[in-house]
Amino acid sequence: MSTRSVLAIAAHPDDIEFLMAGTLVLLGQAGYELHYMNLANGCCGSTELDAQAIAKVRQKEAEQAATSIGARFHESICNDLEIFYDQPTLAQVASVIRLVRPGIVLTHGPSDYMEDHMNTCRLAVTAAFSRGMPNFPVEPPRQAYGDPVTVYHAQPYSHRDPTGQLVTPQYYVNVEPVAEQKWAMLSCHQSQKKWLDESQGLDSYLHTMRQLDAELGTLSGCFQAAEGWRRHLHLGFCEPDDDPLAEALGPQLARADESE
Repeated sequence: MSTRSVLAIAAHPDDIEFLMAGTLVLLGQAGYELHYMNLANGCCGSTELDAQAIAKVRQKEAEQAATSIGARFHESICNDLEIFYDQPTLAQVASVIRLVRPGIVLTHGPSDYMEDHMNTCRLAVTAAFSRGMPNFPVEPPRQAYGDPVTVYHAQPYSHRDPTGQLVTPQYYVNVEPVAEQKWAMLSCHQSQKKWLDESQGLDSYLHTMRQLDAELGTLSGCFQAAEGWRRHLHLGFCEPDDDPLAEALGPQLARADESE
């Protein structure tokens, strides 16, 4: 695979849809090969089905969402609330990085409302960092490689950190042109409507997604609906000026310092 691929690594089924899907669709339209991975299987996402049953349902929903945009689906590797920053988990994430060899990695931000999101971020970053280290064993084994990769962090859910402080992105991506595709992807996760209504007070998960995108669009000052991104420091990953997200998306991306 080549540097014209993008790998989205999120914690749970439906996280990509909430936080990253619009950007992923736009990158596909720009010619990128799309890869989709949730580290956890969604086994805690039900008050009615047992863990094994809901995990099967959620895998099918996630596969359907990935297929709808032509993305390759990568299997989950752990249970909900068991995304730990440890060697066995890191070895599996790093193996996927070496398989895909992405030029872009999209993942959670380092500060978010729950540990699964933050640990996913740490795992994705270290997996990308270790891509060229043959002495770091991955599972299943795959060859190390040295191509550059640029890591981008999504907005935390609600655009706020765990203390409630607003997090503003470096980049705003206009997702209004692909809003229907993003809506359709999240709609695949039918099992989550009742669960989110009951557990987190999300009156309607679909409308909540649109509200979050609209809030960021307002912050952008130039888009009606947006996803937000922060670029990880280049050291150990890519050249100082590498910015493939901006290059690929062109006028659909606005930098925060330019949109003010």
